[in-house]
Amino acid sequence: MNPRQATNHQVFDNAPPPLRYIAPVTRDDEYEDSDEVRSLTTTDAPRGSRAVVYVRVSSKGQLNTDYDPEGLSIPAQRAACARKADQLGLVVVGEYVEPGRSATEMTKRVAFQQMLERIRRERDVDYVIVHKLSRFARNRLDDAIVMADLKKRGVTLISATEQIDSTPEGQLMHGILATFNQYRSAADGADIAYKMGQKARNGGTLGRAPIGYLNTLDRIDGREIRSVAVDEERAPFVKLAFELYASGTYTLDDVTTELADRGLRSRPTIARPAAPIAVSKVQRLLRDRYYLGEIEYKGETYDGRHEPLIDPELFEKVQTLLDARNKSGERRIKNDHYLKGTIWCGRCRLEDRVIKRMIIMRATGRNGGEYAYFFCRGVQDHVCDAPYSNMERVERAIEAHYKTIRLSTEFIAAVRENLESAVADKVKAQQLLRKQLENQLRQLAVKEENLLDLAADGELPTARIKVKLHEIGRDRAKLAAQLDAVELDLSGGLAYINAHLELLADPQELYRRASDEMRRQLNQAFFNRIYVVNDEVVGDELNSPLVELLAAERGWTALVVLTSTVVDAVDG
Repeated sequence: MNPRQATNHQVFDNAPPPLRYIAPVTRDDEYEDSDEVRSLTTTDAPRGSRAVVYVRVSSKGQLNTDYDPEGLSIPAQRAACARKADQLGLVVVGEYVEPGRSATEMTKRVAFQQMLERIRRERDVDYVIVHKLSRFARNRLDDAIVMADLKKRGVTLISATEQIDSTPEGQLMHGILATFNQYRSAADGADIAYKMGQKARNGGTLGRAPIGYLNTLDRIDGREIRSVAVDEERAPFVKLAFELYASGTYTLDDVTTELADRGLRSRPTIARPAAPIAVSKVQRLLRDRYYLGEIEYKGETYDGRHEPLIDPELFEKVQTLLDARNKSGERRIKNDHYLKGTIWCGRCRLEDRVIKRMIIMRATGRNGGEYAYFFCRGVQDHVCDAPYSNMERVERAIEAHYKTIRLSTEFIAAVRENLESAVADKVKAQQLLRKQLENQLRQLAVKEENLLDLAADGELPTARIKVKLHEIGRDRAKLAAQLDAVELDLSGGLAYINAHLELLADPQELYRRASDEMRRQLNQAFFNRIYVVNDEVVGDELNSPLVELLAAERGWTALVVLTSTVVDAVDG
């Protein structure tokens, strides 16, 4: 057996683990469970007096404020609707608050759709009260369709501030207001588009400034002047991104990694904390003419009022390189080394407990010969004094380090035997689960057929049958999803583990015979990081499943030794 050299890995037992960035969880409807979207129930309201209130603000930013551009805050709308209900002697049995949704797209308003669903299903609403018709709809076609549906169900729409009701005069006023609201919505959209075009022609920035700039607000003579200023913290990174890519030695992935290593983070918002920027954003950054001091709007380009960060020569050089690589596909440069991205500074990790990447430097000697070295990124930033490491000696050190991850022949055989047994048991359990799910689906199908027969005979109310059919459909979907998740063929996972076991039978010899590209792939498969100081490996961080396999081998070896000792003691 070839035991692993524990000191190389245990040297970091007391060191802090690398920090992981955890992206915030986002949802399509951020307010789905908010208390602002609520349905109240009152059992005492007599038929003919039951009303629900629907209020809406135009944007999510107004949800937690008492301000709305149209002067219609949530508290003001709620109070007006409550007064209207009191005047008419109605009982409010439900309230639906739309947290920042435009009236143009009715299908995207969650609270509005919840209200309509309640009216259709529960049939416990006689009136819908809104502050103004514009809060209800701004599209005449949608308004007509919903009003027809409400009328069919005996529900009347009431405005707290406008004379619309079920009388002929009220219906006439409703039609006039609905048409006017649609006109106003279209006119407002055209007005906004015109103002944005004018702002672009005058060199103003539309919306949020890109990374490297900050949106500012100045007050001059009582007026608010919105402008854009250079972000002194992030602007140098923008220029660095262009310079690195223009050098021709960095791919988009390389530039993204380099910016993250040097500390570039996005601007934090209420919903999202600061985080490294993605490679897709780096690509958009390198294509953005805004950094030349220009504004683009609807295919036209205008001179911007903001300060440019990039000169035209550098920008065009980057565009040429992007276009060329886009046609042929980005390739790693021939001078790139297979250890790039794998080795990290051991001195920074041991002494300062920080993580610094090691990069490549090539120098030419007096006799014209080329010498290649790895050195810590912290040396450039004057925060690390680790010496340069000779490339050839580091290559040999990594090759020797592969001996420490070798698994014994006995352990590999034991793992394979146990794996095959575990997979066989798992397959049997999955087969049993599949039969159970299929039986449950057949039972649901029988229930569904019985319900349809009852519906045809008229023996059950249609509403109850619809509810039951809906429940069956929901249960069927859950069972079908579980059935899809049942995996009877586990050979892929077994082959994955066996492949790693095969590689780890003699990884050093495999690495010695591998090409540079294969060595890169082996390093990325086995190691998250390898730490180097003075041409020597001083520690590493292993990837899964290698870290689990090595831990299992240590435990298995200890168990074998213990068992052997007990047996010898008994025999003795």
